[in-house]
Amino acid sequence: MRIVISTFISLDGVVQAPGGPDEDTDGGFAHGGWSHPFFDPEVVGGAFSDAMSKAEALLFGRRTWRTMAAAWPERAGDPFADRMNAIPKYVVSDTLGDDELTWHNTTRLPGGEAIGRIQGLRAAEGGDLLVMGSPTLVRTLLSEGLVDELRLMLMPVLLGGGKTIFPEDGALRPLELVSAVTSEKGVQVCTYRPAAGG
Repeated sequence: MRIVISTFISLDGVVQAPGGPDEDTDGGFAHGGWSHPFFDPEVVGGAFSDAMSKAEALLFGRRTWRTMAAAWPERAGDPFADRMNAIPKYVVSDTLGDDELTWHNTTRLPGGEAIGRIQGLRAAEGGDLLVMGSPTLVRTLLSEGLVDELRLMLMPVLLGGGKTIFPEDGALRPLELVSAVTSEKGVQVCTYRPAAGG
């Protein structure tokens, strides 16, 4: 399976709390829900629908999984929500108990085993292993060279600080732009893959 990252991102590289004011206020982040003014069903919604159509499973960090698990089950009946609820899901966590894995079809990957288990999933045949949100997990996956595709929904906004997905280890990681689409609201959906020989 390919590991594909799909995320909203500001021009200054922030991915924190795009969905709502209380999603993630760590560090005093006060701009939760910043992606909403720029969302459009055709380009941005279409990018998510396309990513989901190619996904065989979803991979989350604990905080993003909790947010999604609280939101999607109650939206049953919508085709996108039904797909989210039915698809296999993996969550990396040392603190979630098995009794808390109430979102249908979720498997917990203990933190100490996560990289090995994710490498095993990546080596398996099948569709994409899609990661949404989960900045800490994405940073780790990028650091470990386990990301096959980055789909960034670059929003025309500066947030002045917040969580990012990019490692700060000084390593050079060349990427190749394989597609770019711009919405009427100025969002650029850019798909990158590791550059050959990078």
